[in-house]
Amino acid sequence: MRILFPATLVALLGTTALAEAPRVAVDIAPVHSIVAAVMEGVGTPDLIVPAGASPHDHSLRPSKARALDQANLIVWMGHGLTPWLEGPIDNLGSGAEQIELLGLPATLRLDLREGASFAAHDHGHGEEAHEEHDHDTHDHEEAGHDAHGHEDDKHDDHGHDEAEHGEEGHDDHADEENTHDDHGHAHADGVDPHAWLDPQNAVIWAAVIAEELGHIDPENAQTYTDNAVNFESEIDALIADVEQDIQPIADRSFIVFHDAYQYFEARFGIAAVGAVSASDAEDPSPRRLAELREEITALDAVCALTEPQFNPGIVNALGDVRSSEIDPIGVSVVPGPDLYSTVIRNMATSLKTCLE
Repeated sequence: MRILFPATLVALLGTTALAEAPRVAVDIAPVHSIVAAVMEGVGTPDLIVPAGASPHDHSLRPSKARALDQANLIVWMGHGLTPWLEGPIDNLGSGAEQIELLGLPATLRLDLREGASFAAHDHGHGEEAHEEHDHDTHDHEEAGHDAHGHEDDKHDDHGHDEAEHGEEGHDDHADEENTHDDHGHAHADGVDPHAWLDPQNAVIWAAVIAEELGHIDPENAQTYTDNAVNFESEIDALIADVEQDIQPIADRSFIVFHDAYQYFEARFGIAAVGAVSASDAEDPSPRRLAELREEITALDAVCALTEPQFNPGIVNALGDVRSSEIDPIGVSVVPGPDLYSTVIRNMATSLKTCLE
């Protein structure tokens, strides 16, 4: 009979515990929160982009490079949000399964807006896009199979969607001789990458992530599925609460620091009239600021929303307009399963504070 000394026993138990939980690397804090909710009770994902950093131009840290290298699964928004991350994922994460969320056929997508002013644009295009992609978010099994093609036990369709809206191009782009080398490289040019700000997308993604984790880790598949169902219930309640909170200010005019909020706007029936910076958060030109000043005056915009990771001083150039800080990525929130809901609720609160 073999006798295990305490230190040896602890080491073996630790190895077993680690082997049971897949290593998952996630790009930004809101998506990390969704994955953490799905993995709750099994393991904890690794966050690549710290919440206080801009995902548009972050530099990969060595510790996060190791997380990519060791990952069984990588979940990221996609090239449109973090183009700098594509190379490290291809080089360091080549052995991992990948889910590029913007490339999933089930993802609700909106076109990028152009120019500093949105008032002259038909904001209804966002509503049409949501109607056009009116997925039954309670039927996640179908959405998951469409996104991953697991009915044939292949992992070759993680977001190979090259159409702007995902209505075309749902065919597999996988090389039959190399089925794990081309997961999710959908460069959705023209698509606004801030899709996590529609909570319905979070529900869709949780189901897809749970399905993929179940394939990687069959022993815990039911836990992932149950967690995704619980997450859906929480998000349904969240949407109802925010709709009620936002309703009294739905007709107020406001501008945003950078054009990242149209998913939130379209979901909850509000509309920004312009953005200081474009969707990629580059510094605005003097011409853009002048256009915004005219828009603020013409529409009597009462509020400008700043962000903690960007310089709010630029807003001062717009003139006498009230400002409030809004945080779409969770800079001030502890990463984890609760971050996503907290971010959405805090955004609603910031809007009310600025617009009431």
